Amino acid sequence: MAKSSKLVVARKGRVLLVRRRRDKRWMFPGGRRRAGESERKCLRREIMEELPKLRLGELRLWKEVNGKNRRSGRRMSDAIFLSKKASGPLKIGDKREIDRAAWRKPRGLKLTPTSQYIRDKLFPR
Repeated sequence: MAKSSKLVVARKGRVLLVRRRRDKRWMFPGGRRRAGESERKCLRREIMEELPKLRLGELRLWKEVNGKNRRSGRRMSDAIFLSKKASGPLKIGDKREIDRAAWRKPRGLKLTPTSQYIRDKLFPR
């Protein structure tokens, strides 16, 4: 099982991203799985914590990504979910972790390594 879950949702050429407060890097919303929690339940919980007003359509597992961050050596294990629908305001719930949420074009941003991988696979140049 993956250690964390991420959400990818796109509309009108833009993707939903959140920005981490600590390093100002953008990433696809999501987070770490708790003991006994499925990847899907983890994602739903994380979205409720990060963006409580956001409503999602059906979630479909795209891929499980396992790898190693080349710079930090940290191992990554993420379940990447896709949704075709997302509605509601991007009101931030966890302001200690996230300082912004926006629909952005996926290029030209300082992304986390996992989010770079997802962007390059799903939104190639």
